[in-house]
Amino acid sequence: MGWSLKLGEVAGIRVQVHFTFLLFMAWIVLSGLISGQSQQLVLANAAFLLGLFGCVVLHEFGHALMARRYGIRTKDITLLPIGGMARLERMPEDPRQELWVALAGPAVNVVLAAGLGIWLSLTGGSPIPVGTDVTAGSFAERLLLVNVSLALFNLLPAFPMDGGRVVRALLALRMEYARATQIAAHMGQGMALLAGVLGFFYNPMLLFIAVFVWIGAAQETRMVALKSALAGLPVSAAMLTTFETVVPGDSLEHVARLILSGSQQDFPVVDGSHVVGVVTRDGLMKALAQEDDPVVGDIMHKDVDIADVSDPLEGALQRLQDCSCPVLPVLRNQQLIGLLTAENLGEFVMINNARSERNTRAAGVAEVTA
Repeated sequence: MGWSLKLGEVAGIRVQVHFTFLLFMAWIVLSGLISGQSQQLVLANAAFLLGLFGCVVLHEFGHALMARRYGIRTKDITLLPIGGMARLERMPEDPRQELWVALAGPAVNVVLAAGLGIWLSLTGGSPIPVGTDVTAGSFAERLLLVNVSLALFNLLPAFPMDGGRVVRALLALRMEYARATQIAAHMGQGMALLAGVLGFFYNPMLLFIAVFVWIGAAQETRMVALKSALAGLPVSAAMLTTFETVVPGDSLEHVARLILSGSQQDFPVVDGSHVVGVVTRDGLMKALAQEDDPVVGDIMHKDVDIADVSDPLEGALQRLQDCSCPVLPVLRNQQLIGLLTAENLGEFVMINNARSERNTRAAGVAEVTA
């Protein structure tokens, strides 16, 4: 995620903090000082906030390490003002695996709460949370309440939160995955509307959570529907077959003329019959603004992912999402024969959906007339 500062790596997983979290911490400290709180109290509140988000990071590691058991890598864990986010390279396709990955995060909070409860019992504290005020009690008592709250909150059936993923996984055991996602997403958006209403009257933070849930549910529904539409199809079904190429020695003005003369925005760079890179529109615009006069070979992306014409479309979509390059050159027998972009994948799906609707209407008319 952009605008993030790397804190380090744990178990091969990059841990980073988003700059908005740093602003949030600064705001907490400054607001405390401005309101007249003592430096000791301000530092104590800041330390508790760090402890809270430490529990959030451990929650995300629960997801990440469980996913690793199923061969799924975690790209990074990012700390945000509204919580943490573990970016898995993909979600498990087996509903049972998704169920365990979703439950692993809240399970970490349950274990932390149990550990704190045992510690408090041994030290004379209160091992049972009293009330919902995280500002009252000792540091350990407050963290105990936080972990109980995190476990319960994340298990709410508000897809794409953990509880919503649990619902999706359980539904997917009995029905088609895309349909299960749709039902879970509708449940999540219903809860988002409720949270938005409550947030408007009682707690503005609920408004941010409602927006996150609503957008997340819609995005994941579209993504699952897209993958479902591409399932079983090869790259050749959706690739662009009419395209322009450039060579490393071409001028940037030549690439600019190609962009202006057609709809293509990103160009494979070839050296003879070999693809050696890709020059993108964004890279071209940045280079044109420079005072020097580079050529295509100076600005092209050299680390280019390549697809074979027989590769599955669903896998190619995942590779497009993972790489930083917006176009995937397609080869047959090591020869460049096409290009694959997210835009033409989307157009391919829209055309197929329109055809399906036409065929469904035609079938319905035939059934009625029969």
